[in-house]
Amino acid sequence: MFFLQIFGSLNSSTVTLLGTFGMCIMAIAVITVLVMHQRRVFRFNRQLHKMEEEKQQMLLRASIKFQEEERSRIAADLHDDAGPLLATARLYLNENLIHQDTATQLQSLFSAKQIIDDSIVLIRNISHSLLPPTLKNFGLEAATKDLFDRINGSGVINASARFHDNRERLNDEQELLVFRVIQELVTNILKHSSAGFIHLTQNAQGNSVYFRIHHDGKGILQSQFDQLEHGSHGLGLKNIQSRIRVLKGNIFFEIDSTHTYYKITIEIPRTPPD
Repeated sequence: MFFLQIFGSLNSSTVTLLGTFGMCIMAIAVITVLVMHQRRVFRFNRQLHKMEEEKQQMLLRASIKFQEEERSRIAADLHDDAGPLLATARLYLNENLIHQDTATQLQSLFSAKQIIDDSIVLIRNISHSLLPPTLKNFGLEAATKDLFDRINGSGVINASARFHDNRERLNDEQELLVFRVIQELVTNILKHSSAGFIHLTQNAQGNSVYFRIHHDGKGILQSQFDQLEHGSHGLGLKNIQSRIRVLKGNIFFEIDSTHTYYKITIEIPRTPPD
């Protein structure tokens, strides 16, 4: 009986020891799994952060490239068009003018004036391409409607724009950036979609302003936009995204449930960008 009690006591201690050992093993296993999971999450977040940094750099490079192309285009316009005009006007106004007869002087002055007038028009057009006068003088709504009215007036495509809530306007910088985004999107639609209509609406909700462009041509979805934006081509799309980021806004590419038209939504916060 004594030995049985000892044996029973030993069995109970062994079971307890084994149970404790098993719990320790399970705890170690759980901790190991958690640590490995945390490491995977950390690596994933690090890769995600790296991809985001690369995307930011790509957008920055696209923005810089766009600005350089704009400068090159302006320089070329001034050099190729304005330069020769002004040089020609200078020929008419050379030092020999005072030695010429009155009729020749008048003709030279008239010709020089015509050339200078043409130069003024050319430089004004270049200036307008940088900052449309309608946008500068009357704001985004007037400039956008003017853009769509001119497109509609071509008779090639039915175009219209309607602003539903523009009582509280965006600031000047925001309006210029939004107008450039709308211009780029409309240009792409006119070039590539073969659309029969293009319609823009604007409305506000809370602290955000929404611009929606609908068209019935060939379009892209959000996944395609993201893919093209990250590609080596598609500078226009990169310019769109870089401007949207400066605005701290969002852009979405969708197709309606009936697959009859595409919709592009631009969401802009009213708060001025830093």
